[in-house]
Parts: sequence; structure tokens; C-alpha cells
Amino acid sequence: MTLSALVDQIHQKESFLCIGLDPDPDKLPSHLDGSVESTYTFLKEIIESTKDLCVAYKPNLAFFEAFGSEGWELYEKILSLIPSEHFVIADAKRGDIGNTSKKYASAFFGHPNCDALTIAPYMGSDSVQPFLGNKEKWVILLGLTSNPGSEDFQMKKLANGRYVYEEVLYTAKEWGSPEELMFVIGATHPESFRNIRAILPDHFFLVPGVGAQGGSLAAVCEYGMNDQVGLLVNSSRGILYASKGEDFAEAARAKAKEMQAEMSGIMRGV
Repeated sequence: MTLSALVDQIHQKESFLCIGLDPDPDKLPSHLDGSVESTYTFLKEIIESTKDLCVAYKPNLAFFEAFGSEGWELYEKILSLIPSEHFVIADAKRGDIGNTSKKYASAFFGHPNCDALTIAPYMGSDSVQPFLGNKEKWVILLGLTSNPGSEDFQMKKLANGRYVYEEVLYTAKEWGSPEELMFVIGATHPESFRNIRAILPDHFFLVPGVGAQGGSLAAVCEYGMNDQVGLLVNSSRGILYASKGEDFAEAARAKAKEMQAEMSGIMRGV
């Protein structure tokens, strides 16, 4: 998907909502048994009930891989359910030496097909470059993550006065254009968004941490939006597991609608 196509979808739907697909058998509604078949049913109904309210879906590969070979088949089936106008992010956090990264790029950008892949930058540019330069495909690089452990390394100060995450952003923004490179910036660090947007004025951010992790959508938007919106705000648990009953799809839709309505108000300046 091109940048212009993504921005068009955001404005058409007045939404920059990304829904994370993290199918945890232990959290599925009580009438579903956690099998591959019931997980497919669960995700199918989630997608059908929310597809008009979001612009992106983010399957988390760990929850599929946990099923073994059946999980990869499930992942491919779920991709086929997502309408073509949606931006599809494979949340796999890959990143390895160059020849291995080339194979990962072939796997995720070839078959099955997705629009973007999350990548860990720790091993440097040669581990990221194989994912770049694929037509209408995106790298989403970990920048400042939403988990408590982000304090361990990302928030450490370097001798040059920058935090480690800032050094990652300054360095990595030279690797790819805003039309192929996004960054993960966690909503649990709202105070950092102003500075991060100054470093990356034109890049899109994938923003986890709103909802179940306590991040504020209003704070993220105040400091993180740019003239193209520039944000894909992800919600996983807060939408997927809004109800443990048979009304789970309706409850998920209600939560997604609540977020979309807030996003619409922000975009309209209400």
C-alpha cells in the first residue's frame, strides 16, 4: 500500500485505528474452546464487525505460531479475510544478519502477503536494508516501545546527551523515506512525542499502548500528529476481549466505534 492510499483511507473513515489481532486461547469468549477452528471463527467475526471503523489490522505472529504449523495456515486464512483497502501489519519483530533478513522479507512480503513488518533495529542497518526497497511495502522499526522494560536500554543516556531511542531514530531515519519506513512509538511515553515528532516530522508512527496499557489517545495526538495525521494507533486487548460472552463481536464493535469517534473528533478539531 502506498502512503497516499493509506492517508486517503484515514480521511475517508475519519479513523487512524489499527486493531491488533492477538488471539489468546485463554482470553477467548467462554463458548469458544480455544482451538484453531474456534480462533478462526473469533477473528472472522471481529474483522467483520470492525472493518468499517479501522484502517489497519496487526496480526501478532506469536499468537499464531503458538499453534504450530496450523497457526501459519490460520494466519494465511485471516489475511484473506481482511479487505484489500486495509493496511496489514505482520507484527513479527524480525531482525537478523543480512542474508537471513532477505529470507524474512521474502517470507512476509511474498507469501503470504502483508503491507508492513515490524523490525528490531538492534543489529543495525544491514539487518534492516533487505526489508526496504520492496514496492509498496513498509518497515516499522522499533523506536520507543510501550512496555516497562523500555527503561532498561531505550531510555539510557549516551555520552552525546541523547537517549538510546533518540540515537536509533536519528540514525534509522536515513535508511528509508517516509513512504516506506514507520516507527513504533509507545503511547505510554506521551511526554516524548513532541521531541520525537521534531526528529521525524514526516514519518508515520505505529502507536501501541492506548487502552489496556493506559496510554492517552488525546495526549498522543496533541504532540504526535502531523499534516497527514501520521499515526496508526493500535488497540488489541481492549477491543478483542471487550466481552467474554457470545456478544463479543458487538462489544468489540462498540469499543472500536468509541475510539473511531474520538479520532474523528480530533481530526475535525472538535
